[in-house]
Amino acid sequence: MSGEPATNARDRPVAGALVDLDGTVYRGDGLLADADEGIEALRARGSVVFVTNKPIERRAQYRDKLDRLGVPCDRDDIITSATITADFLADRHPDRSVFVVGEDPLREELREADLGVTDDPGAAGVVVASMDRSFDYATLSDALAALDDGTPFYATNPDRTCPVADGEIPDAAGMIGAIEGVTGRELDRVLGKPSETTVEAATGRLDADPADCLLVGDRLETDVAMGNRAGMTTALVLTGVTDRSDLESASIRPDHVVESLAEIGEILP
Repeated sequence: MSGEPATNARDRPVAGALVDLDGTVYRGDGLLADADEGIEALRARGSVVFVTNKPIERRAQYRDKLDRLGVPCDRDDIITSATITADFLADRHPDRSVFVVGEDPLREELREADLGVTDDPGAAGVVVASMDRSFDYATLSDALAALDDGTPFYATNPDRTCPVADGEIPDAAGMIGAIEGVTGRELDRVLGKPSETTVEAATGRLDADPADCLLVGDRLETDVAMGNRAGMTTALVLTGVTDRSDLESASIRPDHVVESLAEIGEILP
């Protein structure tokens, strides 16, 4: 049933919307069916910001991709876990060198925020773990050397997998788990979804109170969990990593469930 409420659905005016990308707006290089119409419906009610935990592309690349898919936007309408991490570290640890388990776009975001990035584990003042498609034993050994008892340990995002055109691929959770396993250290903080850090960044961009925002995404433990905690109205789309069987046993419940972003207008007051 399209536009069905999952639990405690609320009918609040929408001042702004936070919309996930992979599995919500597109999958791989293809726009999900009529997702552009869903974005238009949201923009008719208020501002829209795109919030992705995927740290392996720059905001300009996401903007260009959305433009190609018929969803034009500005670079500043896109928030990634990499940009959130860069802003957080620039505020909290501006003079510390950052050792990155991740890919070059994340390093570039950090350097753009005037942060020092080091490949020397002995020079690490902060360690950041992220999605890394070249992760190997040498990287794990370097992370072990970089993480002494006093080194802050952060992650861009906690996702287990990332949806792609033909399925899913491993995401940052694999790298985080390996590092935690060999070091005996737990993360000090996750900076992307579902963290309060992301809520503050997105609602600040929208200039809206969380209670007046709609969160639309495909993942219960990041998208919906973050929206619920912040007091947003939440909508789960079934075009990504979550299906109806997952919902049956889930403790995290969205306010609405829709088959796809194309149906989002049906739940808007």
